[in-house]
Amino acid sequence: MFSTPEAERRTGATAWAQAMLDFEAALVRAQARAGVVPPDAAERIAAHCRAEEFDLESIARRAVGSATPVIALVADLTALVGPADRPHVHVGATSQDVLDTAAMLVARRALRGVLADLRGAADRCAELAREHRGTLMIGRSLLQQALPTTFGRRCASWLTALDESADALDRVVAERLAVQLGGPAGTLGSLGDRGTAVLGHLAAELGLAEPVLPWHTDRTRVAELAGALGAVAGALGKIALDVELHAQTEVGELAEGGSGGSSAMPHKQNPAGSVLITAAAHRVPGLVATLLAAMPQPHERAAGTWQAEWEPLTELLRLVAAASSGAERLLAGLRVRTDRMAANVELTAGLVMAESASAALRGALGGTEARQLVAELCGRVAERGGTLRSALLADERVRAVLSEPEVVAATEPADHLGSAGAFVDRALARHDLGGNR
Repeated sequence: MFSTPEAERRTGATAWAQAMLDFEAALVRAQARAGVVPPDAAERIAAHCRAEEFDLESIARRAVGSATPVIALVADLTALVGPADRPHVHVGATSQDVLDTAAMLVARRALRGVLADLRGAADRCAELAREHRGTLMIGRSLLQQALPTTFGRRCASWLTALDESADALDRVVAERLAVQLGGPAGTLGSLGDRGTAVLGHLAAELGLAEPVLPWHTDRTRVAELAGALGAVAGALGKIALDVELHAQTEVGELAEGGSGGSSAMPHKQNPAGSVLITAAAHRVPGLVATLLAAMPQPHERAAGTWQAEWEPLTELLRLVAAASSGAERLLAGLRVRTDRMAANVELTAGLVMAESASAALRGALGGTEARQLVAELCGRVAERGGTLRSALLADERVRAVLSEPEVVAATEPADHLGSAGAFVDRALARHDLGGNR
């Protein structure tokens, strides 16, 4: 429920092991290009950098003794290669170089699917915004009916949040996921004057960014990744919450396409997809906080705070993958009940048009008197029944300054949508521009 098959494959133990081995293979190839390791030795070592050749359970057990799986993994890799090649395994690197780079590779591989799902969900939001640009519904503030809006305007808000959070995550993936290579103290001392050359070749081998210098205890890259994932989860959680609220029996404006049945109540159609997205979104901030809390790390290498990042990052990737995949399915099957939207606009007998009525009276009566008069009439409608329009038409003070067509115009919800349509168009234009990049 809180991951996807692809995310499990991309972030599981085998994926992490393969990412670490990809670092080792890229390292010897980079060192061969820099003249540190013989090219034929590099290729023989790289040929063994395949996770299926390793006993991952054994590596996991031995990792406890050193607080890192890298030492056991490197020992097993060294044992696999020929005696002549063993001196060239893991030259100049330290355990954190391997794991930090592996984390960047795991994140990049997992986030390809996430970004694709986010784009798919955004495309569906764009379709809904375009289709319902003029579909009248009531806007709500503090969970109460406020003013008329359109469902297209709501979908445009979802769309913009998805586009912007996906773009931010895409930028992190493209620019901030970097290789790590610094050796035990961040100087690459054992590589002499060829350290920076190896770093550049390593970045090219793995297709990751080349950092200015090792970032062992500078965790801004991890923090940016966590923050971007947190923002995506928040945008997805907003959509799920809206669907849950609109799907309430008393509201009935939206419904999920799936079954969402109850184990005890056959009549129920629970918003199960939204529920899972909401659950994932609520778990994400704690994981982001853990990664941010781990940022202050001592000296050149951390003791505990670095190790604290691994599982929260993995869980964060899985939860966001589940939420983004779930959101695409949710939006693809979303059922929009325009009849209930129209009926709910009329639920307050026109009282939601009080602001518009005050504005119509303001020119003749002044702002304060207009508000007081409309408030008085709203109270009368709430107490005695009727509609705001009929109360305005029956009041002599109103009729002295407004004609019947003017009162009708002031109390027609569809005529008071302001820039809702323009905002929809702006969101669609931005989305279409992004899609053409």
